[in-house]
Amino acid sequence: MDRRDFLSLLGSTGLLALSPGLSIAAGRNPYERLLILVELKGGNDGLNTVVPYTDPAYFNLRPRIAIKRDEVLQLSDKAGLHPSLQALMPLWQQGELAVIQGVGYPQANLSHFRSIEIWDTASRSDQYLQEGWLARSFARQPAPSDYVADGIVFGSQELGPLLGSGDRAIVLNNPDQFLRQAKLAGQGGTTRNSALAHVLKVESDVTQAARQLAEGKGKPLKTEFPKDGFGNTVRSACQVLAQGKGVAALRLTLSGFDTHQNQPGTQANLLRQLGDGLADLKAGLLELGLWDKALVLTYAEFGRRPKENQSNGTDHGTANVHFALGGKVRGGLFGDGPDLNQLDGNGNLSSSVDFRSLYATVLERWWGLDSAAVLGGHFTPLQLLRS
Repeated sequence: MDRRDFLSLLGSTGLLALSPGLSIAAGRNPYERLLILVELKGGNDGLNTVVPYTDPAYFNLRPRIAIKRDEVLQLSDKAGLHPSLQALMPLWQQGELAVIQGVGYPQANLSHFRSIEIWDTASRSDQYLQEGWLARSFARQPAPSDYVADGIVFGSQELGPLLGSGDRAIVLNNPDQFLRQAKLAGQGGTTRNSALAHVLKVESDVTQAARQLAEGKGKPLKTEFPKDGFGNTVRSACQVLAQGKGVAALRLTLSGFDTHQNQPGTQANLLRQLGDGLADLKAGLLELGLWDKALVLTYAEFGRRPKENQSNGTDHGTANVHFALGGKVRGGLFGDGPDLNQLDGNGNLSSSVDFRSLYATVLERWWGLDSAAVLGGHFTPLQLLRS
């Protein structure tokens, strides 16, 4: 078995890793507070997620796919949630759900590949960066060396904001397979063949991280998770956290939001998975004693165009709505609601919140770090967190 074959084997079993991170600096550990990013891959339609149900322009732009006023879950006298997000209403009522409206960036790019690259690297639309914004944060302020990883990715093979040199990130789509592979990798690797031994030596962070997870003493979770794709992703994330090993950030992905056609049924199913999954993520974090130490934040490459298309769907748009959840989140509506009478020349919404302000909130208010050094400029944090 040569190096390429072995790395292919690791990828097929959900066991991947990047280079080891820097040793931790002396002093306080900012990463005692956990960040959980939830990617809504494909570009969720924000207008049908947080619905401007009193705006006649909304119904004029979407005569077929608009959410009916009497179906909306009311948040305010102007905005309400899609009915499939019923599971999030208790968090809203408890003041643990923040709804951030109008999130985007100047000169928005409507390509999936390029726009998610902008979000992952926290770049300008005309700027190309090689490292993810979390990778840059860990390079400047390393996580403790005894953490199992800087970040762990679930539901995707792409590292996104964790991509880049100087970080330790694991793609973990199947924890059980990962632990079985770790056990095999740690048993007699040097006696099987020299090529495998060399790979194990070079990729020592993989086996070390896997062994730490395998040796965890976490208790079995009592929380019951949804039996769907995103529910399984949430369950996997909580299983890893239950091992009791340190990790600074998790990234979970729910795919399928590129709803160019037949949007109503597709989005309803995805939002139900999202709502149910996030509600049970809270339950799992509460069981582990981590709800007050976790910040959950959704993101996507872009929103959708306000005007429906001819295929009962929506095309790529600009500004979007996102959620922040957690025991320390200050619930409420943030940012400006959509102004459907002031669309740009392409029929898209203007943004009122730069997405890098969300990252500045994480870096400054959650982790206590210098956001300007990571983001390459000053972006005003949002008042999403309670002290």
